[in-house]
Amino acid sequence: MRHAQNLPFAFVICCLVARWYGASVLSGELMECKENLVLFLSWGLLLGGVAYLLRQMRHHTPYGRYAEAGPSCPSRPAWFLQELPSFLVPLLLDRLHQQRHHLGRTLLLCTFTLHYFQRTFIYAFLTRGRPVPVSVVLSAAIFCSMNGFLQGHFLLHCVQFEDSWLADVRLTAGFVLFAVGLLINVHSDHVLRRLRTPGHTGYKIPHGGMFEFVSGANFLGEILEWSGYAVATWSFPSFAFAFFTICSIGPRALHHHADYRRRFEDYPRSRKALIPFIL
Repeated sequence: MRHAQNLPFAFVICCLVARWYGASVLSGELMECKENLVLFLSWGLLLGGVAYLLRQMRHHTPYGRYAEAGPSCPSRPAWFLQELPSFLVPLLLDRLHQQRHHLGRTLLLCTFTLHYFQRTFIYAFLTRGRPVPVSVVLSAAIFCSMNGFLQGHFLLHCVQFEDSWLADVRLTAGFVLFAVGLLINVHSDHVLRRLRTPGHTGYKIPHGGMFEFVSGANFLGEILEWSGYAVATWSFPSFAFAFFTICSIGPRALHHHADYRRRFEDYPRSRKALIPFIL
């Protein structure tokens, strides 16, 4: 499967990070910010996002309605396993962190893990989606492990927040944007679940909420979440993650929009793919 071609490289990077972190624990260097590693992983997200975008212009990511033949995992354990590292890794880093937390740091760490708590322990056990290819589950789990480490390590060991940051407009605006995105994402997932009753594998036109404006309302919600997180954090790693999110799920919204229009002659013509009234 094409998606599995990225697994060896991503697995090697993940092993190198894990080896470095284990050595840091043993040597007592755990509390130091590894700026070079942060830059390496952040640039990796940016370049990976561009590569992902270019590939999706030619091929669909092979899961959901575009899944290819091959070994697959039931949707509920698949989503649980692939999302869990982004929730678990930052919490483990926080448990090993011995310095006193700044309130801004705590809020941002809770913001990041809140999304993945919802995806791991709520969405994963409610979803009625199709089986997910094993290669996709492994790729997603490796990515979530690396990104969970990057965001957690940066927040806990690298970024320095002044007390005035709590009153900064960027923090407030970022939290508001994240909250709006989270609400859109959760509600859109609810709408999609109601379309598929147990045993039903077909597709219907979603209605309600942001689906009245865009075909990829769930994708829009997640993009708003991580864009808000990037604004609130105002950092290179968070911007890189938001950029990767846009590149990875933005094209999927365009693919879904085109697929809906092919399937349904009465699909709303005023509805856009991802950005209301624009795209």
